[in-house]
Amino acid sequence: MPAVSSAHRAALDALATDLERVFGARFVSLVAYPPAGRDDETHVHSLALVETLGFADLHACLPMVAGWQRRGLAVPLILEDAEFRRTLDVFPLEYGGILANHAIVRGRNPFAGVRVDPNDVRRACELQAKSHLIHLREGYLETQGEAAAVARLIAASAAPFRALLTHIARLPEASHGSPENVYEDAAVSEEAERRIGISATLVREVFASATSGQTSIADPTALFSRYLAAAEQVWEYVDAWRA
Repeated sequence: MPAVSSAHRAALDALATDLERVFGARFVSLVAYPPAGRDDETHVHSLALVETLGFADLHACLPMVAGWQRRGLAVPLILEDAEFRRTLDVFPLEYGGILANHAIVRGRNPFAGVRVDPNDVRRACELQAKSHLIHLREGYLETQGEAAAVARLIAASAAPFRALLTHIARLPEASHGSPENVYEDAAVSEEAERRIGISATLVREVFASATSGQTSIADPTALFSRYLAAAEQVWEYVDAWRA
């Protein structure tokens, strides 16, 4: 997991103390993880696992929420430990991302012996890939071909595209297994080129549009044409993948 600042580490320690105060012996673990798709890098995200969770517990946390947010923390995802394990097949991408990239703040390692079924990941990736492709097709029609609108479409879709490629990178391969530490833009784009065959340069161009702004795209329609073809290739890859 990317390094956490000393201020955020202190905030996470305070959060763990707050949760221990609410849940007592029912507190299991608190882990921090980066947000999917880098959609909220201003707040540190965390998962708290507890033995049981009820309305009274949530109500007891209410007075603390504003303080957590002031210290740069997102409201933690609080789940029962057994609930987390039973829903790995329901949220394979979200939970798989946490399993792959996290830091334990307090408590025991909650993920010992836990794994997400690759077939569940594949199905979720296929849904995400096909939805992304449909969104791009419909979005392009809605732009009516206007260059600035096409550029905005590319920029707005970059984060979901990055999240999709990151999830696909976790699908194991017979010859390579599951690659580690595919989180940075360069690693994600290179892995997409090696595995799927889409251009790493194209992937980086799409990623860059989200941070540098759509005005940095010299020819939005030409980029979109290549991007759409790559999105089709991504879906075809996931559709054909087998464990």
